[in-house]
Amino acid sequence: MQRDDLADFLRRRRLALQPGDVGLAEGPRRRTTGLRREEVALLAGMSTDYVVRLEQGRSAQPSAQMLTALARALRLSDDERDHLFHLAGHRPPVSGGAEAHARAGLMRMLDLLGDTPATIASDLGETLAQNRMSVLLTGGHLGMRGDRRYHPWRWFMEPESRVTYPADEAEHHTRAVVADLRATAARRHGDADVEGLVRRLRSASPEFAARWDEHEVAVRRADRKTILNKQVGPVRVDCETLMTPDQRQFLLVLTPQPGTDAAEKLALLAVVGLQQFA
Repeated sequence: MQRDDLADFLRRRRLALQPGDVGLAEGPRRRTTGLRREEVALLAGMSTDYVVRLEQGRSAQPSAQMLTALARALRLSDDERDHLFHLAGHRPPVSGGAEAHARAGLMRMLDLLGDTPATIASDLGETLAQNRMSVLLTGGHLGMRGDRRYHPWRWFMEPESRVTYPADEAEHHTRAVVADLRATAARRHGDADVEGLVRRLRSASPEFAARWDEHEVAVRRADRKTILNKQVGPVRVDCETLMTPDQRQFLLVLTPQPGTDAAEKLALLAVVGLQQFA
C-alpha cells in the first residue's frame, strides 16, 4: 500500500470535481473548489471520518469494496480506478467479475440525467450505480454481497423484492427476467459466473427451474412498468435500456409515461427526497 500517494490521489480527484459533475446541488455558501469530504462520503456510502483518514494517510488498507465505492463516487475512469487499486495494494478488478465497476462513460451519462431515475447494471442484474432519483423511486441496491447482488436471484429467492410491482405485472416480469438471463447465458457460454448463477437458481427455486426449461429468450431493451412507491404511490414509467457494445453493462432510464400522473409524482418525490436527505 502506497499510503502517501493514495492520499494525494484521492485528494486531487476530489478537488477536480464539482457538485454538478456528480448530480449534487451546489448549495449556498460554497467557498472551496471541488467536492467536500462529506459529499464524497455520502456518494461512497462511508463515514466522513474515514475519507479524512484516507486523505491524511492515516487509514489501514481499504478493502476492494471500499475502493470500488470510492472510484464510483469520484467518477474515476477505468485507468484511474486501476491506479487507485494499485496504490492501495490490491489487484484491479476484472470487468464483469465480482468487483464489477460501472464504466466511466455510463457514469457521465448517469450524472447528466439529473432528476430522471437511472441505474447502471451488469448483464447479470448487478447494480453498479444509481442516481438519487433511482434510489428514491425503487430503493437502493448497491453494496449487496454474494448472489443477492443479482436481480434474478432476489426476484426468485426473496419474495419481498416483488412488492415494488403490482401483482398483475408479476408474470410479465418473471418471464422477462428469465428470458434476459437466457440471452446472457448464451452470449457468455462457458462463463463460470453465469453458469454458476443459473445452476444455483435451478437448484434453489423450482419456479425458476420450470421457467428456465421453457427456453424463452429476449433481451430487454424497452419496457413499461408500474413502480409502487411508498411515498407517492404507483408511478407508471417507460424503461429504455442503453447497452455497451459488448452488452456487459447497461444504463436503464425510467421516464414518466405520457398521459399519466407519473411526472407530477416524480417531481413530488424529488422534493420529498430532498427533505429526507437533509
